[in-house]
Amino acid sequence: MRLIPREERFFDMFVEDAANVLAAARELEAMLRSYDDIEIRAKRIFDMEHHGDDLSHAIGNRLNTTFLTPFDREDIHGLVTGLDDVLDLIEEAADTFLLYHIDSPRPSAVQQATIIVRQCESLHEALTNLRGFKGVKDHWIEVHRLENEGDQIARAAVADLFANSKDPIDLVKWKDIYGLLEACIDKCEDVADIIEKIVVKHA
Repeated sequence: MRLIPREERFFDMFVEDAANVLAAARELEAMLRSYDDIEIRAKRIFDMEHHGDDLSHAIGNRLNTTFLTPFDREDIHGLVTGLDDVLDLIEEAADTFLLYHIDSPRPSAVQQATIIVRQCESLHEALTNLRGFKGVKDHWIEVHRLENEGDQIARAAVADLFANSKDPIDLVKWKDIYGLLEACIDKCEDVADIIEKIVVKHA
């Protein structure tokens, strides 16, 4: 009888982890849209990243003490690591705006942040529905669609940067920022791939 609560708790912890990532993504988007109190907003994201580390460690500890897991241990590890990577990139992007002393965000960066939020919403919904391994497919498909949209935004942004930037230092700064945001979008797709693999194995 102890086995069932252990399995149930794993699913709850995945949802909690994804909710924290989503909160950080929303904070990043809000930071770029308003661009006020950016130090405070970046600190909030930093705190969320540390909370994410705590959640990852808690899931890892449970994994080490649970005999029978709801699905393969390597997939649990991959899922948690992927979510942690998304959160790390969100925090790094927010911090880079501070480190580079960016006066105001470019519209393409705001669009990328919005893509990340929408991907994280889909990942959160997918993990909320993961119990039973049903009702998940539409969410991972949406993450893939958003990755394609984000790729188009990034390509156009970098092309515009090289075509119109007069300041080489400014060019390097924004190329880095676009790259971080694009990497986050790609990492969200990696998490969606892991979720898809889990469902295919167990549905």
